[in-house]
Amino acid sequence: MMLDLPTRNRRTERREATKAEILEAAWELVRANGLAALSLRDLARAVGMQPPSLYSYFESKDAIYDAMYAQGAQQFVDGQANMPVPDEPLVALKAVVHYFVEFCAADFARYQLLFQRTLPGFEPSPESFKISQDNLAELGAHLASLGVTDPEALDLFTALGTGLADQQISNDPGGDRWIRLIDGAVEMFYEHITKRAKKPVKGRRTR
Repeated sequence: MMLDLPTRNRRTERREATKAEILEAAWELVRANGLAALSLRDLARAVGMQPPSLYSYFESKDAIYDAMYAQGAQQFVDGQANMPVPDEPLVALKAVVHYFVEFCAADFARYQLLFQRTLPGFEPSPESFKISQDNLAELGAHLASLGVTDPEALDLFTALGTGLADQQISNDPGGDRWIRLIDGAVEMFYEHITKRAKKPVKGRRTR
């Protein structure tokens, strides 16, 4: 008895492989020359094609940036999914910030694309940005499970991580000067939000 096997679409496979090759070359170029310095001419040369041929795979330079954004955002999500999360709230918060800062510090160009507005006029597409939005919602739910429910606390927590990442990348690339400050910073954050949660509401009598 013969089973019907799915027919491979070799044209689609070749197209997707070429797109992946273009994106890999784009990452190499922005890491070497800077995110805003990406040149379609240089990119086409890197993959062995003429610049107009790139438009057969991406409709514009922003479309390339958008695909890079989606790729980087998915890398963040996938890595976070594999991260063990401790049960103790403070230890868990430290683990989250360590992962974020170390992910950012590992690739400056990716950090700029995902977390800074380095490219004038560029906005990720709704489909690509949804990866980040969903991840932020998951972070909010995770913080809520640890007792952090104030929306301002979430803003402060993300600012804490981004600030440490920015300092690490800007002032000690390849080192750990600000990475070593993560535990102390998260402890201050946790003390602040837990004290705030215990404060009585003004105007309400307490026994």
